[in-house]
Amino acid sequence: MSIDLSTVPQQIVNGVTLGGMYALIALGYTLVYGILLMINFAHSEMFMAGAYFGLLFLNILSKVAFFTSSTIGFILLYVIVFLLAMTCTGILGMLTERFAYRPLRHAPRLAPLISAIGVSLFLQNAALLWISSRSIPFPVLFPVKNYRIAGANVSTLQILIVVSTILLLIGLDTFISKTKIGKAMRATSQDRDAAGLMGVNINSVIALTFFIGPALGGAAGMFSGMYYGNIKYNMGFIPGIKSFTAAVIGGIGNLRGAMLGGFILGFIEAIAAGFLSSGYKDVIAFLILILVLIFRPGGLLGESVVEKV
Repeated sequence: MSIDLSTVPQQIVNGVTLGGMYALIALGYTLVYGILLMINFAHSEMFMAGAYFGLLFLNILSKVAFFTSSTIGFILLYVIVFLLAMTCTGILGMLTERFAYRPLRHAPRLAPLISAIGVSLFLQNAALLWISSRSIPFPVLFPVKNYRIAGANVSTLQILIVVSTILLLIGLDTFISKTKIGKAMRATSQDRDAAGLMGVNINSVIALTFFIGPALGGAAGMFSGMYYGNIKYNMGFIPGIKSFTAAVIGGIGNLRGAMLGGFILGFIEAIAAGFLSSGYKDVIAFLILILVLIFRPGGLLGESVVEKV
């Protein structure tokens, strides 16, 4: 089998684009796990919900002439649509936490996990029954141009996705590490009971966590719709599983680990699809997960926890 090295730059660009979307979704998994030690399997449906919210607001606002008549209008259109879609998805995440997870907070750990699977199935079937069972085209209103950079074709859409993703990741990392609310989230993650005794409103911190994670997942859903050109009721399943894999690879519960894991997984998939076959990319991605779990169970940036007797 001959390998065409001239395609490496193109696969790197594709990998960075895909990895950014995985990183945004993985942050939702790792935020919730870091505070509640719970895997929110309904998070993949937040990715799907964000895409549908984005399509809804895009269809409404694109009818306003101001947004489609100039470059500034296009920029404002997408900024407003992203903010609205992320806000609505974040509110959906908060409602999920309030009614599906909070009553089970002190139940055995298996109960919230089963509840999360139930919420995932409910949201997926709600989209199937109330919206459509078919793929829906996702419009990109601005003209997409391609540029030749270092041997790779880079589109303006890919630049938009990568730049926006990096800004969101930097913004979240700064928020968690520099703000008072972020400090409260880190304290809750380290010791929930002690943080409560120190005056931290645990319910508010957890609700905020369930807002931020789904909001980022919703942004990733919009990026996916723009990148692939369509959205569907079950579009979140495979990206959700892979983003969970990315969070585990980087170190579940570690924000920067989730970011790193997302880009690593995207890069691995792009290289596997380019040099082997698109059919092997999933096999190789999960093979990497198995190897990480065997040789570094805490993930690349996670810490191995020693159980004390």
